[in-house]
Amino acid sequence: MEFGLFEVLKLVGSLGFFIYGMKIMSEGIQNVAGDKMKQILAAMTSNKWAGVFTGFLITTIIQSSSATTVMLVSFVNASLLTLEQSIGVIMGANIGTTVTAWIISILGFKVKMSKLALPIIAFGLPMMFFSNKKTKQWGEVLVGFALLFMGLAALKDSVPTLSADQLVFLEQLTDYGILSTMLFVMIGTLITVVVQSSSAAMALTLVLCNQGIIPFEVAAAMVLGENIGTTITANLASLVGNTAAKRASRAHFIFNVFGVLWMIAVFPWFLRGIEYFMLNYTDYGSPFVNTGSVAIGLSIFHTSFNLINVMLMINLVKVIRNVVIKMVPEKEGEDDKFKLVYINTGELLTTEAALTQVKKEMVRLGEQITDMSGKAKKMLMLNEEQKPERKMLIEKIRKIEDDLDEVEVEVSDYLLKISESGSVSEIAALEIRSLMRISHDLERISDIYKSMSFVVEKRYGEKIWLTPEQQSELSEYFSLIDEVLELMNKNLAGEYGKADLDEAKKLEKRVNKKRKELRKVNMSRTTDKDDLVHLLAYNDLISSIERVGDHMLNVSEGVAGVVD
Repeated sequence: MEFGLFEVLKLVGSLGFFIYGMKIMSEGIQNVAGDKMKQILAAMTSNKWAGVFTGFLITTIIQSSSATTVMLVSFVNASLLTLEQSIGVIMGANIGTTVTAWIISILGFKVKMSKLALPIIAFGLPMMFFSNKKTKQWGEVLVGFALLFMGLAALKDSVPTLSADQLVFLEQLTDYGILSTMLFVMIGTLITVVVQSSSAAMALTLVLCNQGIIPFEVAAAMVLGENIGTTITANLASLVGNTAAKRASRAHFIFNVFGVLWMIAVFPWFLRGIEYFMLNYTDYGSPFVNTGSVAIGLSIFHTSFNLINVMLMINLVKVIRNVVIKMVPEKEGEDDKFKLVYINTGELLTTEAALTQVKKEMVRLGEQITDMSGKAKKMLMLNEEQKPERKMLIEKIRKIEDDLDEVEVEVSDYLLKISESGSVSEIAALEIRSLMRISHDLERISDIYKSMSFVVEKRYGEKIWLTPEQQSELSEYFSLIDEVLELMNKNLAGEYGKADLDEAKKLEKRVNKKRKELRKVNMSRTTDKDDLVHLLAYNDLISSIERVGDHMLNVSEGVAGVVD
């Protein structure tokens, strides 16, 4: 068969078709699952087997170990998972990715799923135009599923039918024992790096082997290489992550490379074991002889290899962790994530000592709110030409809010532990309720500043800019908020039960009065209906600032012991 440039483009296009279908289906399933995946990972414990199962489950659902490991890196980056927990999830993801081979082997080659693809699209496509969000997402899943198998069919059709004479060079490359195995491992790695998907590389390998273009042992070696190639995606994702994220991606690489190394050492005997199993316990026959058996043979090889690798490595999680810590040392100042410093959530001190630690954390939270408030003010003072600086400030505001969300949950859980630890005095119980209120209100302030960043981003995107007069008024309003902030932080750092509540209430009244003044001035500026959106955008901002003042008063009331 002649295989020129056009045929190469067809092959590349059909591979892209397959990858696109897998991407649509994967994203659809991730959207349907929503935050549940995040909750599964966030709920992980130090139980390594729970980690393996979680990695397997998520990868099975989204049909992409690359997507799982990229999400994993992002969760480690956000401190939702520890490095040790992430290693267990990585192991499970490697088992989960073998499901792709089984789907292709059983459905892709035995059942002509491509014939059902168009009816599936006919059913799924209208769902994508529904107003209901979940229905739209399920439509994406169905369309992606159909496109995936249409892409697989196109991939099968675009692979050339080669004669035995044309395959002589492959036979020559298989005569060098372990060197041949290593060569095809490198080829499999390269293919996976290029297509950025072990599932797509596995599909291509299955098609080539099913068509009789490459022998079973060559395909198995390429599968090993694909296990290494799939780690590249997570390593690329970790480039923009912190130290923990980089360590998680290196752990993925070490785990997969170690597995490939021991498999290369026993490769011929392992493949004969696969053949023995298929001859004696299945009706498929030898994958070395029967091309119709190679897809199932490769699936058995892929699954058994990953299962055994996990069994061998599961007790070496701490060793892997220690190795990657040495490989990627902590760099001072690299990780700017806001975390708890005084509270150790895994250790509960005496009630009085524990509450003292929480109070120290509240002081730090107040300092973070001060920083966030300064960034919000600066964001509003920038003009339309200062887009890069504004974008950077918006990203920082949202980063702080994300961090404070997590800290608030950890503080609340810790306070709950204290209250359930045994006999808690009435004074301590009141302090626990006060600290819960304070933590919640500080987090709500960060929510408001984050929502202001969305208002600015949306309005500026619509070319609705703040006028110099409006910026000047907002600057004055923030100066008043700065006074409230200063008093709030003073109260947080002082003795609980003795906050200067009278001054806090006076300041809050001034904040409310200022808001009314600004709204009145703003509404009197014009009667032009075209300027109504400008007025509403400005009102959104001054209302947000007023709500910040309300929550700052709540914090001072919490310090004073007012909890209702």
